[in-house]
Amino acid sequence: LPTLKSEDRKNNKWKSLYQIQRERKRIMRETCSKYKSNNRRIITPYHVSRIFVEDKYRVLYCEVPKAGCSNWKRVLMVLNGLASSTKDIQHNTVHYGNYLKRLDGFDHKGIYHRLNTYTKMLFIREPFEKLVSAFRDKFEHPNNYYHPVFGKAIISRYRVNATKEALRTGSGVKFKEFIQYLLDVHRPVGMDIHWDHVNRLCSPCLIDYDFVGKFESMEEDANFFLHLIGAPQNLTFPKFKDRHSNEERTTTKITQQYFAELSPSQRQRSYDFYYMDYLMFNYSKP
Repeated sequence: LPTLKSEDRKNNKWKSLYQIQRERKRIMRETCSKYKSNNRRIITPYHVSRIFVEDKYRVLYCEVPKAGCSNWKRVLMVLNGLASSTKDIQHNTVHYGNYLKRLDGFDHKGIYHRLNTYTKMLFIREPFEKLVSAFRDKFEHPNNYYHPVFGKAIISRYRVNATKEALRTGSGVKFKEFIQYLLDVHRPVGMDIHWDHVNRLCSPCLIDYDFVGKFESMEEDANFFLHLIGAPQNLTFPKFKDRHSNEERTTTKITQQYFAELSPSQRQRSYDFYYMDYLMFNYSKP
């Protein structure tokens, strides 16, 4: 973790945020050493394929979907001088513009140099909330990728007496069906980054992240991170909701409503599925 400047050490807010970071890192490390045997494994391009690079301020950001990733990419673009303000950057520019480099695009030497000298960070979110947020975004709105690819496969496998229309479009997947797919070891379609484990996306037991932020305290954590790396003072983390902005953000209450549709055994198995994320990032069992 970048050390606090001497004037920041007198500031109680920075001091307490710094302590929170140390504690999060400690829990993450302890969980890794208890459950994972891969601490000695070689880091391959696959392990760093979700990490975005910002060379000017020397930042590596591991993208966790549904945990503020669109706005984080906007911030990295501003840091890099690709835009003057986060407000100017459209959603499609962020995700499909290829303005930010990924770490797996560098050679072996370039990857290791950055891993050893840049500030590595990731932002995470309560696993069930992240899951419901992804479900609402991908299945409750028109989507010309998730409906035909995932929706069709889910409906044909898990819905009894599905209509021809549902089988043709893949629209209207129910949360319970989505969970059946998620927990099925013989899934009809593969995993997707929007509901994969943070543990798999960012390899926190192989890559020693310097900063672990949480979606639940996004504003405070994000602006503390920007302060630590010496970002321009007028750059703050954007508050706007990126997509379906007229819709309420996924909250604990909304998440509970979705999980109420499941059987107790499905709820328990969903928790088991995300067990390592719950443990590693110190979220209490819902």
